[in-house]
Amino acid sequence: MAADQSTITGMSGRYAKAMFDLANERNALDDVKADLATITAMLDESADLESVVRSPVLSRDDQARAMDAVLDAAGVGQMVKNFVGVVAKNRRLFALRGMIRGYNELLAQHRGEVAAEVTSAQPLTDAQRDNLAAALKQAVGRDVTIETSVDESLIGGMIVRVGSRMVDFSLSTKLASLRLSMKGVG
Repeated sequence: MAADQSTITGMSGRYAKAMFDLANERNALDDVKADLATITAMLDESADLESVVRSPVLSRDDQARAMDAVLDAAGVGQMVKNFVGVVAKNRRLFALRGMIRGYNELLAQHRGEVAAEVTSAQPLTDAQRDNLAAALKQAVGRDVTIETSVDESLIGGMIVRVGSRMVDFSLSTKLASLRLSMKGVG
């Protein structure tokens, strides 16, 4: 268990723990998880929103107002809106993804699950997610919560990270290995 908690440290971990404790106290763990998933999806889909989050030029008030408007339009709950507002006021929006990841890891630990991050070249279907979850459960011996993201540069396949372990099944990595091995031929 100590190895699992080692990934939830630092500034992002402190914010994630505060959000988790508040959500747990208010019996809103799943609502907060859904709202944080909405934020992650919006960040993945919008380069402009990612720029707002990462911009050192925008003032903390401008970032807070922008995030409040975006989250309001997305229907995010008040608890998560307040959390993101505090993060913005403290000039920590650049670490929001790490805070969300930390929250999800804490939630998985709370439920006796293992969190897995899966990056694939294309979005996974529900059947693929279920099959992957079953395979990972068999491999690690516990239920697995899967957080997915898409990176088209992988060309095909996926990268799976469970705790400190990572397995790279991506086509881009296989092609790079092939290119490297071909340099010695001829």
